[in-house]
Amino acid sequence: MIETVLQKLENNLALKRTVFYHKLQKGVEISEIEKLEKQWNKVLPDDLKKLYLWRNGQPEQVYEAFVNNSMMIPLQQALEIAQNLTAMIGKDFDRENWWHQSWIPLFHNGGGDYIGYDLEGVFTGQKGQILKHYHNYEVRNVLASSLEVFLEALNTLYEKTPSEELDEYVEISVAGYPKRFKV
Repeated sequence: MIETVLQKLENNLALKRTVFYHKLQKGVEISEIEKLEKQWNKVLPDDLKKLYLWRNGQPEQVYEAFVNNSMMIPLQQALEIAQNLTAMIGKDFDRENWWHQSWIPLFHNGGGDYIGYDLEGVFTGQKGQILKHYHNYEVRNVLASSLEVFLEALNTLYEKTPSEELDEYVEISVAGYPKRFKV
């Protein structure tokens, strides 16, 4: 269950990346999520809601990577980015699935690349899969079958890696992934 994975992540971050852990923003209230869903005309799945109830990303001035050289995006900003990128479909984005309206970016590297949540399961049919969007590269990598699997891989890294071997670049991979798709 995603709650168990998030609790384990909470413990791992508090133990292994204490300073970074204290920089993360507190979770949003369910009423704020509901307000944002109405504002952006999106229905967020339970696992995604639970992620943002747990933590609402990192402040803009915190540049340390949360996962895979990327920072966690606060929910309001994630929905704004999704809306802006969706508005570019058919204009700046003329290739099918360069960006898809069902994607919500969760993490960014500061250079226009995102790790996101796929509400529809583009490419594989697996709703809730986690994928990588590159701003200038025509491959889309599906990184994990779900948010839970993705975050559990992060937990595994923390549990297997001594604190002194961890740095701010946290790179995880999931067995059998990435699955690559050309757009």
